[in-house]
Amino acid sequence: MLKTLNDVINFIEDNLSNDIKVNDVARYIGESDYHFRKIFQYITGIPLSEYIKKRKLSRANHDLVNGHSVTDTAFKYGYQSVDGFTRAFKSWSGYLPSEVNKTKTIISFPKLSFYIDVRGGENMEVQIKEMPAFTIAGVKKRVPMQFEGVNQAIVELAQSITEEQRAEMHKLQNIDPKQVINASYDADEKFLKEEGDLTHVIGVITTEEDISTNLDTVSVDAHTWAVFPSEGEFPSTLQNTMARTHSEWLPSSNYELVDAPSFSFAIMDSEKENYAYSEVWIAVKAHHR
Repeated sequence: MLKTLNDVINFIEDNLSNDIKVNDVARYIGESDYHFRKIFQYITGIPLSEYIKKRKLSRANHDLVNGHSVTDTAFKYGYQSVDGFTRAFKSWSGYLPSEVNKTKTIISFPKLSFYIDVRGGENMEVQIKEMPAFTIAGVKKRVPMQFEGVNQAIVELAQSITEEQRAEMHKLQNIDPKQVINASYDADEKFLKEEGDLTHVIGVITTEEDISTNLDTVSVDAHTWAVFPSEGEFPSTLQNTMARTHSEWLPSSNYELVDAPSFSFAIMDSEKENYAYSEVWIAVKAHHR
């Protein structure tokens, strides 16, 4: 995966003036667009589309400093108009292209490079399970991003569940895991910077079709699921496991992500404070490299 990521960066560099798109990159390495965008974001902390845009603008800055006209530079890097390029360049750098052209101001966004950083290995247990199509039945809401600590918006969503809704969810549980789950999907692209929102669902999974309109529903197709069990301090252990599924396991596995809600649940330990057994479920498919 390390070589693949560096190959991708070089491919982007070679095609910055060829109107390169995100799906061109995924096609180049034979990955699905959805899978590679997610992996790239988790590893780098920046969306692939944003990285390409900033590298284009950084290269454009270099051209402007070297005397290229604003018009030629705008069209060289795929902008349909000088106005569009000017707005993007100003938003990125804080300067108008014409100012950079005159003052020779250099603003850079260096290209990425990847290397191995060995920090001490940790075991990561995973189970591969086949699941039929199911429905998540519960309550859902758009909530702000938050990767550490307790997300107050999710706490409030949980507190909004009525006794009637709890009883209905309990009756619907008919496949494993027979737990109340927290599912998320449809995250804004800058989710790694904890900017924007995602849709969060608290509910149960079921194959029943007769579901009360008192509950929100999310349909999920049949998929293969990678299940990551863990136990430890809550919620930090669960959150760390979620991060490691993308940053460590997926890049080194023979699986790629499928566009489906991921979900988790936690069973609190009655004898230890803030301690829980938890599982993270992500939808995947085999990738034959």
